[in-house]
Amino acid sequence: MSIPKVIADIMTRKVIYLREEDNLSRIEEGMERFNLRHFPVLDGDRIVGLITHKDILRIAVEQRLSQTPGAPGSHEPKSDEIFVASVMTRDPITVDPQTPIVDAARILLKARFGCLPVVDGNRNVVGIVTEHDFLELLVDLLDEGKCA
Repeated sequence: MSIPKVIADIMTRKVIYLREEDNLSRIEEGMERFNLRHFPVLDGDRIVGLITHKDILRIAVEQRLSQTPGAPGSHEPKSDEIFVASVMTRDPITVDPQTPIVDAARILLKARFGCLPVVDGNRNVVGIVTEHDFLELLVDLLDEGKCA
């Protein structure tokens, strides 16, 4: 195995994505079905946002804290009443396929992100790179003795 140098060498090319008009039940279904934690939000093929498992946890906690059990008129929104557009992170930081792996890793570490969407020059999503991809790379390099 040659040592990968750029994000295109390690990114996941098949990306499961959401649309702004999708509701939270679709996100929950996708997370369970595909065992994913990160979803780019697209308008056409262009990225407009990102939803992660952390966003879903934040929403759940906010709902819990804002509700007074048994209070008259209290209504806890159901997952099909909450839409992607209202909870996504808009204009997420992205990288392009030729970004050096070390630069992308530094972005993840500094910002404490779990993923970076990979886009072309028109902001069309062409892949995603996650913490998991970096760990797989590290394990592969350690197995081959290319890292001491």
